[in-house]
Amino acid sequence: MSVVSYQLEGDIGVIRLNNPPVNALSHALRSGIQDAVTQAQDDASLALVLMCEGRTFIAGADISEFGKPPMLPSLPELLIVLEASKKPIIAAIHGTALGGGLETALACHYRCALPSAQVGLPEVKLGLLPGAGGTQRVPRLTGVKAALDLMTTGAPIAAAQALNIGLIDKVVEGDLLSAALDFANEVIEQGAELKRVRDLEVDKTATSAEYFAELFTDYRKTLSKRFRGQEAPHRIVECIEAALNTPFDEGLKVERRLFVECMQSPQSWALQHMFFAQRMSSKVKGLPKDTQLKDIKRVGIIGGGLMGGGIAMNFVNVGISVTLLEISQEALQRGKDLIAKNYAMTVSKGKLTVELATQRQDMITGTTDYHDLADMDLVIEAVFENLDIKKQVFAKLDNVCKQGAILASNTSYQDVNLIAQSTSRPQDVIGLHFFSPANVMKLLEIVRGDETSNEVVATSMAIAKSIKKVPALSRVCYGFIGNRMLRHYAREAQLCLLEGSTPQDIDAVMQNFGMAMGPLAVGDLAGIDIGYKAREGLTDEQKGDVRTYCIADALYEMGRLGQKTGAGYYQYDPDTRQRSVDPVVLEVIEAQAKKMGVERKVISDKTILERLTFALINEGFKILEEGIAQRPSDIDVVYAFGYGFPAYRGGPMFYADTIGLEKIYHTVCEFADTYGEEFWQPAALLKQLVEEGKTLTQWANS
Repeated sequence: MSVVSYQLEGDIGVIRLNNPPVNALSHALRSGIQDAVTQAQDDASLALVLMCEGRTFIAGADISEFGKPPMLPSLPELLIVLEASKKPIIAAIHGTALGGGLETALACHYRCALPSAQVGLPEVKLGLLPGAGGTQRVPRLTGVKAALDLMTTGAPIAAAQALNIGLIDKVVEGDLLSAALDFANEVIEQGAELKRVRDLEVDKTATSAEYFAELFTDYRKTLSKRFRGQEAPHRIVECIEAALNTPFDEGLKVERRLFVECMQSPQSWALQHMFFAQRMSSKVKGLPKDTQLKDIKRVGIIGGGLMGGGIAMNFVNVGISVTLLEISQEALQRGKDLIAKNYAMTVSKGKLTVELATQRQDMITGTTDYHDLADMDLVIEAVFENLDIKKQVFAKLDNVCKQGAILASNTSYQDVNLIAQSTSRPQDVIGLHFFSPANVMKLLEIVRGDETSNEVVATSMAIAKSIKKVPALSRVCYGFIGNRMLRHYAREAQLCLLEGSTPQDIDAVMQNFGMAMGPLAVGDLAGIDIGYKAREGLTDEQKGDVRTYCIADALYEMGRLGQKTGAGYYQYDPDTRQRSVDPVVLEVIEAQAKKMGVERKVISDKTILERLTFALINEGFKILEEGIAQRPSDIDVVYAFGYGFPAYRGGPMFYADTIGLEKIYHTVCEFADTYGEEFWQPAALLKQLVEEGKTLTQWANS
């Protein structure tokens, strides 16, 4: 069946695209459009309508063609054919017109859209820029500022906004084909003018050259802060400057040159890897396709604190009612007040109406009685990280919850198998590790116990999607994927502090690498007491070498718990929470170094970076060889979406391949000689792949 059809509807030629599920711009689609437009030049049509079957307009490139040799016609070549048509072409948009889809519409002479439609140019999210004239056509329609906003954020906008800034010509109601045919007839009645965007100039009326120079300078500064280390946003700015200052064809040459540079950049490879990794992370190896999903209509949450309240918000935001359980009415009220405060902040930012915020809060029912959880389809425990307390909670749930209910623990490192053993139904127990703040962070680490059923795993994956989370499956071990690796990252940060670095040295290195925050600043944000209390429940053997936590413990004992007390590794302004260097911390570090018999020396930025990132990577290899993670890309998803690892580096395991496994292996061996084998033992899988001359990607695909 052809993906493109063409037929006359009176005086209008209608080109219909049908390439399910999202009408991606495959070679067949491009060829079909070109053939239809060419055919229409010699028939009785007076105008053409380009529209799509199914649920959406062209939603972008065909990802199955990524990395393959280009096939003609390329998208830029197709758009030349569209724009050169001697008969006006009207793009009729529904669903989403994204990336190359919007660029296709921009090459048409007119654009109409349903009110529910959205348009956007998300290429920047893949480390790319619009490469088929988008950077040149958009500013000619919208002006410079709107074009910068649209392309550097990559966020889609609604049809009404697209109309307001000039991207489309008309918002139409009702049946799209009928409305598009009416619009086409209007165009014919008005003389069938060929409104080619390439013939326009970027609007400079009443605006000086100095204004644009200042705008571009300020925008680059903003991008440097918002997208630290990323190249594509800045190249987009350069393209839009070309649109402002050069003829259309010259601007296209600039766009093409910079697009090729982006395509060939490690950042784009990494971001494309993350795109596919995110899609893959929801797939469970060995899970039968006919696995039945449980119907989740009512959710119970135990614990109304920061985590429990945030988790509750996830569910009511998508229309699933929640029963929130606390130990007392006072605690319950505190939890509800915290939720109300979170919603009030969202309302104040204009992201939610007061009415909708109230409606969502009304979907949360409070209780102090476990029996009110009897009819829940899913219950999530979000109490203090203490195994004995969690086991007591699950024993109660086992007594009151209906058969078949999913019993989940929001634990970040406790043994899900031991928690499951406190029930008579371990097959229904799973870990659902949300990240703080739970109503914001995208990652959901799903921890499968030894006896967790396929139905519970599959349902948990579906739940993640329904509440707009990115799932990653882990088996049971201390800390699962994320926190198990984080221990080694944090260990090296503490050892670097002890051996000669300062908090600002370490944090600056990791922020310059692209981490959202450095490890010591993160410690202050989370609270130094969190790690201290977690260690309280461990044996000395489990705690490990005292050098890896002596500084943190010393700060805790001084009452320096981080931002919550105004002081931790840094001093914090009580009003702005702006951090500053505190000489007291260096005194603490030097005192602990003397106590441990460590001679402090200057540590280079390169060494800091390798010690922290290679510690993550080496532990990631151990997690893979033990089967804790399904695939390397799942680890990358965990770190990009849960721990602030720069997506443009592809996550720690993809980053390992870009550095070269041989370099990592030999450096780890050198670190073992220099810093001690108790901290540095190269993973067996890492050694194996180096000996076999394979990359991690090759191993994962074998």
